[in-house]
Order: sequence, then C-alpha cells, then structure tokens
Amino acid sequence: MNAPAQELEVAELTQSANPRSESELIEAAKRVAAVAAQHADAVDREARFPAEAVAAMRTERLFSAMIPQAYGGDGLSLTGVARLCEAMAQGCASAAMIYAMHQSQVVCIVDHGVNVAWQRDFLARMVSEQLLLASATSEENIGGNMRTSACAVDLVDNAFRIEKLAPTISYGKYSDCILVTARRHPDAPPSDQVLIVAPRDTFTLEQRGTWDTLGMRGTCSEGHRLVASGIAEQILPTPFSKIADESMLPVSHTLWSSVWCGIASDAANRAHQFFRNQARGKPALPPSAARLSQVLTLIKMMQARLRESLANVEAAQAERATRKASLSNDDDAPLAASIGINADLNMLKLAISQSAVHVVQETLMISGMAGYKNDTPFSVGRHLRDLHSAPLMISNDRIELNTANLLLAQRTATGTL
Repeated sequence: MNAPAQELEVAELTQSANPRSESELIEAAKRVAAVAAQHADAVDREARFPAEAVAAMRTERLFSAMIPQAYGGDGLSLTGVARLCEAMAQGCASAAMIYAMHQSQVVCIVDHGVNVAWQRDFLARMVSEQLLLASATSEENIGGNMRTSACAVDLVDNAFRIEKLAPTISYGKYSDCILVTARRHPDAPPSDQVLIVAPRDTFTLEQRGTWDTLGMRGTCSEGHRLVASGIAEQILPTPFSKIADESMLPVSHTLWSSVWCGIASDAANRAHQFFRNQARGKPALPPSAARLSQVLTLIKMMQARLRESLANVEAAQAERATRKASLSNDDDAPLAASIGINADLNMLKLAISQSAVHVVQETLMISGMAGYKNDTPFSVGRHLRDLHSAPLMISNDRIELNTANLLLAQRTATGTL
C-alpha cells in the first residue's frame, strides 16, 4: 500500500472509531469481572473454558482496548490494560489470564506488523470482530524455551506451511487466531525464529492430551498438533528474538503479574470480610489481626513493584518510538538499558509470583476452616491453586538463572538513587 492510501485509511479509521477513556474501560472490566465471578467455581470444577466471561469481554469490546486509536481501538496504555487484568482477576483467574495472554499477542502485531498491509487489515478485523488471540511458542522436546524452535516455515512462491507439536496452547481451540513461533526456514538454526499470525481459517488443531490440573483450569491449555498455511505477509517481518524482548515478554510479565495481584487482592478482601465478621461485637481483636495487616502491606508492596515495572516498560516503549521517528532505521536500544529492563522484568515475575502465593496462604490462616472449605464466601482454595501456576509459567528456576547471567553484565546490582 502506498503512503497516501495508508494515511487515508488510518484517517478514516480514526474518524469512525469511538475510543473510550481508561475509567470507562475499567468500569467495563468490572462488569466482566461480575459475570466471571458468577461462573468461576463452575469453570474451575469442570475445567471448562470461561465462555460467559469471554462473551462479556467481547460484548464490552475489551479485546481491542490496546490497539491504537488509528486502527479503531481504544489506544489504552499498558498500565491501563494491567488495571483491567487486575479487576477481572478478582472475578475469575482463568478468564483474566486468558485476557492477559491475548493482549501479549496483540502487542506483537501492533509493534511489529503495521508496515505490512495484511497485518494492518488484520488489526482492523481484530477491532470489528473482537477476535481472541492465542499463542503457540512451546514445542515437544523443547518445552517452554520460547527462544528455540524445532519446526520450520516451509515457504514456496509466497505461500507457507508449518506443522508444530505444541505441548500446551492455552485456549487454542477457542481462539480466533494463534501466533506461532518457528524457525525461519528448514536450514535455520533453532534460535533463528519468526512469528506467524494464523487466523482460524488458516490452521487446524489436533488435540494431544488433556488439561486436568491443580489450578488455572479454565485456560484449557491442552497440547495440540497445529498445521497452518497461508501467505508470506502473515509472517511478522521482525525477528522473533526482537519481538520477544521488546513486546511479548514485557507485556506478558507485567500483565501476568497484574492477574496475580488481582487474585491475591480478592483473597485479601475475603479475609478482611471474615475478620470484620469475627471482630463485630467483641471487646478484643481476634488473633488474626496482625496477619491481616501484614497481608495488606504485602499487597501494597506488590502493587507498587508492578507500577514501577510498568513505568519502566512504557518509558522504553516511548524511547523506541522516538528513535523510530528520528532515525532512518530503528537502532537497537543501548545494551545496558536493554539488560537492565530485562533483569527488572525477570525480578518482577519472580517477586509477584512468589508473594501472591504467600498472601493467599496467610489469608487462609486468617479465615481458617471458613477459607479452607469450598462452599463459603471466604473460600480461597481456588485462589491458592490458581496461584501455584505462577512460579511455573516460564519456570522461576529458569528465570533466576537467566537473571543471574544478566546481572553479571551490570556494573552495579541495585543502581543508584
């Protein structure tokens, strides 16, 4: 598409769009959370897709919240999307995690696909049809190492085919599009990867395995054999290593952390209500009073830590946008800055995934058997089981090792004030 035509297209989209404010979107997310909460126990018990919550997201048009206004979306900031995730997580963890995973894929197309006409057209489809995006980065015999692929793109005369054996594709059979990693070509090394945007009509899934898990049961993350075909324009032009560093991992780690904060907050609210009920009409506070204050302090610390990382990611995004606007080619960020933000995001994931579990364990001590039982308003069993997935989503052991390697390259461990 030539430049004048592209400018006209963007102008038309901007005029037809009706972007909402962050406060309006948060209210929409709260309405979704209310729907999600009504079905959360059934979703968990039956290990089924949270269809009602996802339908509510679609009705509220939240799937396009992060898409820029120029393409018809709301143009919500990452910090704003994090607030949506935290609000939804207080209703149903699985539904909120699906939303967070979706947005981590949206940002890949927004950041790295808008120079391709097919990708711009797909962004418009995502807005008009409220498409749900999923991701296929894991692979059999490789596991969760998303920086390595065994499968490869077979590209002939502008047409491609790909076959991938993925041990998990979260909500894959319910998605409208899957973003798939693969080696650039059959002779490429495992780390030379691309990311393919595969809409529903371009792929088939053959389920391999089940999803009977401790928690996050509604994400329906079964394994699949995925076969996709299409045209070359569906392959994002940026190397996946760059997409992962600049877009997928920063958004994943911050939005996952937002979900975990939301789960912990809901557990704390239940414990707080139990505490108030126990204290009502009694001359002395119950023994759990000290635990409650510690829980709330820890949640405030988690939220502050998350806000700091969100601000760092948004600052890096703004810096990249400035470089793109001022330079003929997009130079990479200074190495020290890139290492610093990657280390910070790793430490965020480690801190929130561990702290959230601790918070819910403490709320269980506050509410006792009322929290332990599954049929009371104070139950936190589902919260605890869901949060035990947090240290496993990209293994904390692997992240700690990667972080140690990054810290070796830094001159100081904590920086300067």
